[in-house]
Amino acid sequence: MQEQQMNWTQTYLHDYKEGLGDFTEKMPEVAHQFSEFTEACFKEGELSKKQKQLMALGISIVAQDEYCMIYHTKGCVDQGATEKEILEACGVAAAFGGGAALSQAVTLVQDAYMDLNSSVN
Repeated sequence: MQEQQMNWTQTYLHDYKEGLGDFTEKMPEVAHQFSEFTEACFKEGELSKKQKQLMALGISIVAQDEYCMIYHTKGCVDQGATEKEILEACGVAAAFGGGAALSQAVTLVQDAYMDLNSSVN
């Protein structure tokens, strides 16, 4: 059987998971505490999980954090966000972060969204 090629979004996500696994082996307590904290932050509450993922995407765009942009684009897709909702979050990030944020939104986030929606899982 032929091995399926990963698109660049899947490669980024794989690399992140691999790096996190290595970190977890070397720093299990820190990794565990961070995981517990982030899980608590992204739980359904007054804000929905989708709203929280859209917020995280906007923050990651302004912070220029490519791995988080892809990770949270996936989080948005996983929570049922539409392309228009994702692009609206990108627009808000660009209003706050200027041209640098917009450049990430119109390239990286849109490419990741397309990859995530064309992937057969």
